[in-house]
Amino acid sequence: MRVLGPGLSAGRLLRLRLPPRQPQPPGPRLSSGRPAAAGALERAMDELLHRAVPAMPAYELREKTPARAENQCADFVSFYGGLAETAERAELLGRLARGFGVDHSQVAEQSAGVLQLRQQPREAAVLLQAEDRLRYALVPRYRSLFHHISKMEGGVRFLVRLRADLLEAQALKLVEGPHVREMNGVLKNMLSEWFSSGFLNLERVTWHSPCEVLQRISEAEAVHPVKTWMDMKRRVGPYRRCYFFSHCSTPGEPLIVLHVALTSEISSSIQTIIVKECPPSETEERNKITTAIFYSLSLTQQGLQGVELGAFLIKRVVKELQKEFPALGAFSSLSPIPGFTKWLLGLLKSKAKEHGRSGLLTDSESQEIAELTGGPALETLQTLLSSSEWAQSEQLARALQAPLMRLCAWYLYGEKHRGYALNPVAHFHLQNGAVLWRINWLADVSLKGVTGACGLMVNYRYFLEDTAANSTAYLGSKSIKASEQVLSLVAQFQKNSKL
Repeated sequence: MRVLGPGLSAGRLLRLRLPPRQPQPPGPRLSSGRPAAAGALERAMDELLHRAVPAMPAYELREKTPARAENQCADFVSFYGGLAETAERAELLGRLARGFGVDHSQVAEQSAGVLQLRQQPREAAVLLQAEDRLRYALVPRYRSLFHHISKMEGGVRFLVRLRADLLEAQALKLVEGPHVREMNGVLKNMLSEWFSSGFLNLERVTWHSPCEVLQRISEAEAVHPVKTWMDMKRRVGPYRRCYFFSHCSTPGEPLIVLHVALTSEISSSIQTIIVKECPPSETEERNKITTAIFYSLSLTQQGLQGVELGAFLIKRVVKELQKEFPALGAFSSLSPIPGFTKWLLGLLKSKAKEHGRSGLLTDSESQEIAELTGGPALETLQTLLSSSEWAQSEQLARALQAPLMRLCAWYLYGEKHRGYALNPVAHFHLQNGAVLWRINWLADVSLKGVTGACGLMVNYRYFLEDTAANSTAYLGSKSIKASEQVLSLVAQFQKNSKL
């Protein structure tokens, strides 16, 4: 593991970054609304793609065909970099996905050949070669383009940015369909190979790290935004650790960042971690450090979404901390619960339309909320949870604690997507083998915390000797390992609810 220090120059770090998109001179734009200009750009795209993505050579010539000229790939990179509009980039990527994928007629022909050989007694070598032909036919043409671009200087970084653009275009519905999803999957798999754990360096950040690295990590923080430089200083100071993965080809450039708090117990509130004032000269008392809290995990490159980096980073950091603190015995996250308020508001809205008892609140809870707010409990609750003001009232907070804790437990434990936890953060930690350990009331009273998850946070605890078994149970039988606190809250919910 490297600890970044002043020896890594700012100039070198800046060269490692993605270059900003250059402003383009006036010219045809796909979104300009001018049919002639749009048509010219579309023709330029088609000409480029046919030049940069030639047809796959015949199977027999696959190893004899000359390597593609580097300037063909460079033309694609240059052209793509010159597209300033999101819609233009989406159009080019859509044309690439739809027109330069798999040759389905070849797949059908080779599949028929394999099936025919399986019905006849043949030597194994003949069948294996037929299967190899089928595998070759299943490779999309654009994969070869991506492969050759990856060999160029800065090529992998370009492909990471290209996938980030593709994901953005899909989210904006600028480009859709099975061919686009397939190309995204192919590119993600290629990036997963290039960014596998063997190519990643673990690096620790301190206050003495280059300011460019500190700035990059500050800007990338997606869970608990960094407000000031003193805030950042606390997050890399005493009783705190900050680590990131960099790729071996770009040392010092963060790909994914993990923040850790070193404590004497499992934290139940983020305020004690990121708001607590620590004197700059404070030194660590090692005998007080028994627990490591993972409180923020942020990806700096959106094009690496879905590439398995977070799980590897946590495992590497655990080993690093065990070397530094041999007595360290407890490992846990303190995680946000994104999507909880949105899910709950949808549930309240649907239940409010039903007549009779909803089952979400007990009679006494409904009565107390109605008395405090002066209106029907479910309707009023929708209004309250749409803002953060309720958390300022001790009476309302006390009245809402029991029902919200109960509902949150069900959301994390019982709400599923294809059999797995619906909440993405829960799914991440559970597939890593953690235990759904404790739900914490008003653990994040920031505006983002209250509006996004009613101020609730959750600990996913890692019992290192059980993580492999827990992960297997979750991924195999979709079984969630949870603590008595969580299971008790789930049981209370099921007793009252009709869900």
